[in-house]
Amino acid sequence: MTEQDFLKEFNLERGMNISDAEFKLFRDLIYRHFGINLTEEKRSLLVRRLQQLLRKNRLSSFGEYYEYLKKHPSDENFTELVNRITTNYTFFNREPDHFTFFVERCLPEIRSRLSALGSRDLRVWCAASSTGEEPYMLVMLMMEFFKGEYPMWDAGLLATDLSRQALTTAMAGRYRAEQVELMPKSFLLNYFVKISEDLYEVNPRVKREVTYRRFNLINQAYPFRKPFDVIFCRNVMIYFDEQTKAQVADQLFNSLRPGGYLFIGHSETLTRINSRFHYVKPAVYRRP
Repeated sequence: MTEQDFLKEFNLERGMNISDAEFKLFRDLIYRHFGINLTEEKRSLLVRRLQQLLRKNRLSSFGEYYEYLKKHPSDENFTELVNRITTNYTFFNREPDHFTFFVERCLPEIRSRLSALGSRDLRVWCAASSTGEEPYMLVMLMMEFFKGEYPMWDAGLLATDLSRQALTTAMAGRYRAEQVELMPKSFLLNYFVKISEDLYEVNPRVKREVTYRRFNLINQAYPFRKPFDVIFCRNVMIYFDEQTKAQVADQLFNSLRPGGYLFIGHSETLTRINSRFHYVKPAVYRRP
């Protein structure tokens, strides 16, 4: 083993610190590509999350990893980076008052309006779908609401996320018992297949209703040909600074039909970001 190899191995074993200059390089890189605003408070998190990547690629410093990304700017490498720095924490029936509002207010309004127009094209977008719990929950609620009429509606759902790893988990549709414990028992019986005592899989007829795509919300243009009736974009704008929030909020506004609803996380607000939305209730907004 050469002296250089020894030093590299030593650094990998003892853990690494990130210099001010290196932190700024990564902060700017991540903001530029993903719109995620890494404040100084996130510095230690960045170090913890990326150390495993450095070990995997046999790199001895964050500066070396940054140069590696510059020389190998593949989608796979940047996907691996964003998978490390984002948190895909979710579970079925999270923030349940949103789902209650979706069923009791949104769906009746949309059914009435579309029926008056002679249309059955119900468009719902889950814009931060993570590992799939939220989009599957929404489809199950639509199936419960429309019951036997559901097959007569074009009511599938688009689910997008930045993390390819999260999307792969979502498409598999397999969840541990603890992840589905807040689901109504009738939902477990009607919309899941029990694989084992600790594993459930979403029923294929529910899976078929969700289209998964990788999408970056900070893209300058959104490629949708038709606007949506409902958009769920929960717990993602907490990663953005005010400028990026305003940009994303504007794109979401333009992606909604007049009268359409936007759901965001309870820790988020649009009050000072986009005045065009009408406030409905905490974390629920509407395009007038």
